[in-house]
Amino acid sequence: MDVMDAIRKRYSCRSYDNQPVPDKTLRELLEAARLAPSARNLQDWRFVVVTEPEIREKLCKQAIRQEFVQQAPVIIVACSNNPYIMGCGQRIAPIDVAIAMEHLVLAATAKGLGTCWLGAFNPHKVRQILGIPSHIEIVNLLALGRPAKTAKSPDRLPIDHIVCKNRWTF
Repeated sequence: MDVMDAIRKRYSCRSYDNQPVPDKTLRELLEAARLAPSARNLQDWRFVVVTEPEIREKLCKQAIRQEFVQQAPVIIVACSNNPYIMGCGQRIAPIDVAIAMEHLVLAATAKGLGTCWLGAFNPHKVRQILGIPSHIEIVNLLALGRPAKTAKSPDRLPIDHIVCKNRWTF
């Protein structure tokens, strides 16, 4: 599958079967994240890979009880220790982590796996559950596994609705 096929097929999977994701596959996906670009090549992302059912259950409770979080055989907790702010005023950490996670997501899609980016969670409780130090930012959680059923990517706006040329013309 080429990258455009993976981009077109990716969707937020909220239903997983109970098959574990092989360690070799997980390593390949994490390698895709590792190869992502980052500001000043700092590579300040860190990933906690959660596969133990008891810990996934605890994380589910902190992700506004989205049951599919517990159902997914893997939850990846993406973190950063990058406090820097770019010249434009935006923080680097969430941008760099998002790029790395999207590399992982597209690699997972290419392997027939489903993912769902989770932004609704209690970072303080997740920090306690996983023993993440207070100076580390938890950027997002990602559910990962084999989809229980096939789904279609949602419709997207036409390109002419989201792109203008040379100046703002929307």
